[in-house]
Amino acid sequence: MPNNYRLEKVSSLLKKEITLILQNDLENDLIRDHFVNISKIDLSGDLQHCKIYITSTAQEKVRTEIVENLNTAKSSIRHSLGKRIEMRRVPEIIFKDDVVLDKGLSVLKLLDELKNKNQNHNVEDKDAKS
Repeated sequence: MPNNYRLEKVSSLLKKEITLILQNDLENDLIRDHFVNISKIDLSGDLQHCKIYITSTAQEKVRTEIVENLNTAKSSIRHSLGKRIEMRRVPEIIFKDDVVLDKGLSVLKLLDELKNKNQNHNVEDKDAKS
């Protein structure tokens, strides 16, 4: 089993090369029209399987379609990867939508709502005391 340093190096290389493939080689208008970014790569310890989490500026429905398009084109992407990097075996890849950003934004929205409620209650309390 490779050490963590090797996993990090290979993950970094995969992220860099797949980003270049998405930007330059992939002929997909949906992906080109929306800013698609690789947020995280989970690489298995044996370097055989790779989950690629993407974020995009698109709405959730469009992001789902982008992920479907990427998974449809994954054999082409994997083939391009094989030409670009020297590995005994290019890992099997699967694309997933990274929902962490959405969850973080919803938490921030809830915190803002709570803050506004507290401010409104404080104003009402001050008015009642006056």
